[in-house]
Amino acid sequence: MWLKIPKFLLALSLTGVLMLSACSANRVASNSLDSGIADANQVIKNQKTEVSKEKSATLASASANSVESTPNMTTNISKLQGKATVEMKLESASKPIIIELDGENAPITAGNFVDLVQKGFYNSLIFHRVIRDPSPFVAQGGDPKGNGTGGFIEEGTNRERTIPLEIKPQGADEPIYSKTLKSAGVNKPPLLQHKQGAIAMARSASPDSASSQFYFALADLGFLDGDYAVFGYVTDGMDVVNNIKQGDRIESAKVTEGVENLKAAS
Repeated sequence: MWLKIPKFLLALSLTGVLMLSACSANRVASNSLDSGIADANQVIKNQKTEVSKEKSATLASASANSVESTPNMTTNISKLQGKATVEMKLESASKPIIIELDGENAPITAGNFVDLVQKGFYNSLIFHRVIRDPSPFVAQGGDPKGNGTGGFIEEGTNRERTIPLEIKPQGADEPIYSKTLKSAGVNKPPLLQHKQGAIAMARSASPDSASSQFYFALADLGFLDGDYAVFGYVTDGMDVVNNIKQGDRIESAKVTEGVENLKAAS
């Protein structure tokens, strides 16, 4: 019987790594199984790491203009100085998604999103990437091209707006810009973390390449903390978020509270 369990774990680990990793560890501890299961757990642990890396890579918005965007990064973006609430309605749902944006701890990232909402930019755009297998991951939208390669083009410039990576470590007075926490040598976790219902900005390999693409975290995604900018959380309508399907369209997005906290670029 014990000899079959490692094979069973290995087979399922190919399609359910994240779910099985926690369960299998408890099974080993409670049943004191032989070293074969320990070997299987190590394989699953390794695969979990690889899946995490692979998932992280899928958050890249693969715009050719974004990869080398730092020299052209927008420097006069509006900031959100305080909190704001956005109501997002999908064509596929009768209930709206309510999002509280945190401009106190992510002023540029939240300000960029509020500015785009105010412009009506997100209206009619689709969620072009929704990943739930092998476990809930993200629902990503905000691309005007609908294929993961686009961003917001500033009117009259024909250039994509990009903003700096903005992450505030716990205990810090100000966010760190243009660097992941690891590359900045910061060991503390970010203040705004990838909990289920977090909203964050997608980007390419360049830290300062986020434009308009955002994603909802469909589960706690701690392995993304410190690498991507979280700027708010869903406060109501998480059931709608959990049911988003690829191709679902945003009917409308509007600021319902806190628009006065958006400060235009000087």
